[in-house]
Amino acid sequence: HESLRTSFSVIDSRAAQLISEPQPFPLPVTDLAQLGATEREQMVQRLATEEANLPFDLRIAPLFRARLLQLTEQEQVLLVTMHHIVSDGWSMGVLIREVAALYTAFSEGKASTLPELPVQYGDYAVWQRERLQGEVLEEQLGYWREQLQGASAVLELPTDRSRPALQSYRGGTVKVEIGEETTREVNELSRREGVTLFMQLLTAWYVLLWRYTGQADVVVGTPIANRNRAETEGLIGFFVNTLALRVKLSGNPTYQELLGRVREVCLGAYAHQDVPFEKIVEELQPERELSHTPVFQVMMILQNAPVAGLKLPGLKLSQIERENTTAKFDLTLSLSEEGKEVGGWLEYNADLFDEATVARMAGHFKTLVADIVADPERRIADLALMSEGERRQILHRWNDTSREYQARCIHELFQEQAERTPAATALVYEEEQLNYRELNRRANQLAHYLQGVGVGPETLVGICMERSVEMIVSLLAVLKAGAAYLPLDPEYPQERLSFMLEDARVAVVLTRRSLTSRLPDYQGPVLDLDTEWDRIEAQPAENPVSSATPENLAYVIYTSGSTGRPKGVLGTHRACINRFEWMWECYPFARNEVCCQKTSLSFADSIWEIFGPLLQGVPVVLIPDDVTKDPPRLLETLAKREVTRIVLVPSLLRAILDTAAEVPVPRLRYWVSSGEALSAELAERFRERLGERCLINLYGCSEVCADVTYYELPEHLGERRVPIGQPIANTQAFILDAYKQPVPEGVSGEIYIGGAELARGYLNRPDLTAEKFVPHPFSAAPGALLYRTGDLGRYLADGNIEYFGRSDYQVKLRGQRIELGEIETVLNEHPAVSSCVVKLGEVVRADGRDGDARLVAYVVADEALGGRPAELHRYLQERVPEHMIPAHFLMLEALPLTPSGKVDRRALPAFDPTVAAAVVGYVAPRSPVEELIASIWSEVLGVRSVGVQDNFFE
Repeated sequence: HESLRTSFSVIDSRAAQLISEPQPFPLPVTDLAQLGATEREQMVQRLATEEANLPFDLRIAPLFRARLLQLTEQEQVLLVTMHHIVSDGWSMGVLIREVAALYTAFSEGKASTLPELPVQYGDYAVWQRERLQGEVLEEQLGYWREQLQGASAVLELPTDRSRPALQSYRGGTVKVEIGEETTREVNELSRREGVTLFMQLLTAWYVLLWRYTGQADVVVGTPIANRNRAETEGLIGFFVNTLALRVKLSGNPTYQELLGRVREVCLGAYAHQDVPFEKIVEELQPERELSHTPVFQVMMILQNAPVAGLKLPGLKLSQIERENTTAKFDLTLSLSEEGKEVGGWLEYNADLFDEATVARMAGHFKTLVADIVADPERRIADLALMSEGERRQILHRWNDTSREYQARCIHELFQEQAERTPAATALVYEEEQLNYRELNRRANQLAHYLQGVGVGPETLVGICMERSVEMIVSLLAVLKAGAAYLPLDPEYPQERLSFMLEDARVAVVLTRRSLTSRLPDYQGPVLDLDTEWDRIEAQPAENPVSSATPENLAYVIYTSGSTGRPKGVLGTHRACINRFEWMWECYPFARNEVCCQKTSLSFADSIWEIFGPLLQGVPVVLIPDDVTKDPPRLLETLAKREVTRIVLVPSLLRAILDTAAEVPVPRLRYWVSSGEALSAELAERFRERLGERCLINLYGCSEVCADVTYYELPEHLGERRVPIGQPIANTQAFILDAYKQPVPEGVSGEIYIGGAELARGYLNRPDLTAEKFVPHPFSAAPGALLYRTGDLGRYLADGNIEYFGRSDYQVKLRGQRIELGEIETVLNEHPAVSSCVVKLGEVVRADGRDGDARLVAYVVADEALGGRPAELHRYLQERVPEHMIPAHFLMLEALPLTPSGKVDRRALPAFDPTVAAAVVGYVAPRSPVEELIASIWSEVLGVRSVGVQDNFFE
């Protein structure tokens, strides 16, 4: 009691000091009972509002808010606080037990009944230091070196926000419970398998983390009491140690197999628990970053320390739960078995996670454990995470897109439109115009000619033309003949054109006289429209009879071939018409609308640009390539022709926005972004420049007829990425893991597409078709397929899909997974940066030895940056973790583009990282000392030249 009074006098002194000093909130501790009810309530309110300004030793006051309001004169508040550095969870049980014994003896006038301790904590500390030396220490450290060597530096959990460069340690908790019946079954399974309850729950935790991250090599931290000697059980002190348990989940084992792996890892760690964790970190020397903890970022705790309830004679005691607002790790699962049920808390890093996300994760843990005990012999990829309600929402409600539409052939709908509006303008190209009657007549004549040379359904006709009226006539003629067209872009290298012609085995190639030289190696029939038009014009003008059906080919478009040789995608009429019908219904054409066509035929967007308007009687303005590549001229053309809709890639949209303030386009109401990821920064710029115009973000590819999801930009986007939206009519978008299981909301996976817009596969590539077009696991329809896009995404809470980029745009650098697109997004937010690309490049040292991989940023910036990459380096340092900052910045005048306007990553200029560090301007050594240091650095680091401003570690 005397000691406690002394402690209170110290607190009183501290409070008095605070009162005498101009502190924001004085707390007269011993006068609480004398405060009136009104004063007490005011004090509690001030505690709530000014807590952040309180000194640390008074921030505990909010714990007593509720009790203070009911405090009576007969009650006293006793606060005992112990820092974790001198005690652990086990110690609290010892403290409570001994305080109860001492108080009971004192109140009854008896002597202490506690036995003398055989040793003190100081004795244990000396013993530990003496034991952990020489061979014992080396054997212990050797085990941990072997266990943790090469482990992933970061567990890439799906977070709500990007990891900040510096942790704030803000946190929160959500409740976790698995239920009484499941607890009983978990304990029974543990007995059958010969494992502890901790091992059982830890294995389930590993499965959850694997399913959330896709990483098959996971390190989880766990505290261990480290009181493996009887003499230490009654001591108060910090004995607890931390074990880093690394488990490999590769091969999709059964749960029982994984449980065996976890058991072995735990037993090995227990046998080597004596070496302090900080000693292991010191030995391993992991690359340290302030954005995350070293070795592991996720922890699991099973509380089993003996903590008795505090019962004192003559006193009524109550326990106050403390609201946790901090987090030491990304996630900490803390469980305990109380009575017949396992429950606890899931603590989370509030910089990374929202409370709703972690609550959903806690629910998934409960579902997972229940499914494990139901059938532990199943493989871990097949165990359920989601409730039936979640699963139905993802698989059915968010993909309930069924709509009726009339599957027709493209040319049939055009012919009907030509009959309705024969005199209406169909095409405009520079000074030339064609109405529907004339366009239909010319296409009919060429179609009859093609049928005469044997062209029909499933036949391929090559079209090698620049954008012109003749190009559109040729497209329609091929379709009217019942055949499919193969675009042959004249700008393509001859080697690529030759490959496409040989691979496709076209029946005939349609071209112009000026372009015949582009086909020197082609030995098949070539129809020069300039030379042969007189003969073509002699053909009948009426619509030809065609046996083509909606299931027949409409086109074959070859992909870019960035991951191998080019492959031809087989697109059908049915897929195109579904895409048209959806757009016509959701964004119907108004009177006097005008559309434009500017995309190469070699890209699927051109299909909508051409036929979407033409089949509805809307004129199409054909824009020459040289105008498309010149944003000011493009805007002038759009304004002159009063164009109302445009489809473009984000890189072109960015260039247009730089000019839009100077060239008005008042009638251009609908802007459709497609082909690349639309950044939030670019979307906000669009809103600022063009106000209430409609911006639609579309997602798709050639294999799914260009577009399958859409997202209309709201008035305010907020801080998140621009989603790619939800599936359009008669299509489905699923996000699946590596084992084709649906992932929960918020978890990243590969995007799979199903429904009416799927291509038939790849031309002459049955093996690749089988690999990319896989059986539909969620459909009962015979022969239903899903297309594997290779793109990564996740579901948001509203059912929209957030796109992360290509799976092959994820890179591993020094054990850490990096999303290149995330770095690009942050760089693009710099006011001086107009565009950028980040790549992983291999460093070749000047001495010829292999170097390591480095991130390289290719940046296009305005004059405000002044060619100073160091400014970008500093900018990123404040926004992303160190491992995401490029080692080299190459300033370019423009990024290379493909014919469709996308960034051509393969055409980026080569860089030479062996020259002085690129993040600062080069300043040569100016003195003998600087020259000596530079030469040493050059030799050690393998770089040719070192400047005064260069950083050794960069």
